[in-house]
Amino acid sequence: MKGLYIALGVLVLLVFMGGCSYNGMNGARLDVDQKWADVQSSYQRRSDLIPNLVATVKMAANFETTTLTQVIQARASASSIKLDAKDLTPEKLQQFQASQGQLSQALGRLMVVSEQYPTLKATENFTNLQVQLEGTENRIKYSRDQYNASVMKYNVSVTNFPSNILAGMFHFKEKPSFQAENAAQSAPKVQ
Repeated sequence: MKGLYIALGVLVLLVFMGGCSYNGMNGARLDVDQKWADVQSSYQRRSDLIPNLVATVKMAANFETTTLTQVIQARASASSIKLDAKDLTPEKLQQFQASQGQLSQALGRLMVVSEQYPTLKATENFTNLQVQLEGTENRIKYSRDQYNASVMKYNVSVTNFPSNILAGMFHFKEKPSFQAENAAQSAPKVQ
C-alpha cells in the first residue's frame, strides 16, 4: 500500500510539473505573438507615413519621379506580405525582412535625393515627416530587439530538457528571430 501512495505521489508531481512547464511555454509563445504584433505595428506606422512623405516631396519642382516610384512600389511590396505569428518560419521571416529592407533602401534614396532640393528641405511638413520617420525607424529597431529577446526566451523553454519532451507532444516549435541582412555586415562607403 505504501508503494501505491509513493507511485501516486510521483505521478501527481509529474502531472503538476508538466502543467507548469506547459503553462510556461504557452505564456512564452503568447509573448512572442505579442512582440510580433508590435513589430508589425511599427512597420505599419512607417508604411502609413510614406504616402504623406511622397505627397510632400511631389510638391517640390523637378523632383526625380523615378525615386518616388521606387518608394511607392517598395511600400506596396512590403505591405503585401502579411505574416501570422502562429505561422512564422525562417523562410517567411526572411521574405518579410527582404521586402522591408527594400522599402528602407528606397526611403534612404529618397532622403539622399531630397538633400539636393533646398526648398523641399525648408518645408516644415517635410522636416516633420523626416523626424517622424526617424522615430519610427527607432521603434522598428526596438520592436525587433524585443521580439528577438522574447523568441530567445521561448526557444530556450521549448528546447531545454525535460520541457522539450512536452513541447514535442504539444507541437511547440522554435520561432525564428530577426537576422541582419548580408549587406549589413559591410560598412557603407560614404562618398
